Amino acid sequence: MKAMIFAAGLGTRLLPLTENLPKALIPVNRKPLLEHVILKLRAAGFGKIIINIHYLADQVESYLKKNNYFGLDIRLSKEEQLLDTGGGLKKAAWFFNDDEPFIVHNVDILSDINLRSIYNTHLEQEVLATLAVKRRKTTRYLLFDQNGLLIGREIDKKIIPAKPGEALISYQRLSFLGIHVISPRLFRFFPDQDIFSILDVYLNASNGGGKINFTIPEHNYWFDLGSPDKLAEAEAIFRIV
Repeated sequence: MKAMIFAAGLGTRLLPLTENLPKALIPVNRKPLLEHVILKLRAAGFGKIIINIHYLADQVESYLKKNNYFGLDIRLSKEEQLLDTGGGLKKAAWFFNDDEPFIVHNVDILSDINLRSIYNTHLEQEVLATLAVKRRKTTRYLLFDQNGLLIGREIDKKIIPAKPGEALISYQRLSFLGIHVISPRLFRFFPDQDIFSILDVYLNASNGGGKINFTIPEHNYWFDLGSPDKLAEAEAIFRIV
């Protein structure tokens, strides 16, 4: 099974920690974020991984070589300019040439979510993508209808419907967890440009008749490590588990 790790970001929210170190190599419990995610994917059976890199990319490449790529088939997709999540996936689309679904995981997300379970949930349904979500307070939500299909987004209380101009009345507001399973059929909804968000692709696909659904995975902890405070919180948890 194949996977992609989004690791190209600048990590500006983690300054000054990322001044001379890429976000992917920021340690939690003496282990870089990237290693946490790679080992989690490996344990779930994902043996082929592509990682997009940009800021201080050579450090990431050296770290992987030093660790013999953790015994996996790991490829790197180096971005000369940041392509955002959709553009990064588009650049790496060649890696997913077997028509099999694959999982995508943000490098700054640490959790005890069962990745294989999310993958299997996706396989059981005829959808283009399955997004891991939870019910939590945030400023950014994904909006799903009563059938569990994506119909829009909410950003800072502004509703963005998948179908432009449509008034959304009844929906579930759920928070994205930075983990999703994608079927390669989604690639036909990608735009011609190079820089774009994968969430915009999901809205475009929904508008075009494609099905994007969600799963709420069981978990005891989930961290979006976007600040030094969250890193400290995760350190405490990982010392226990």
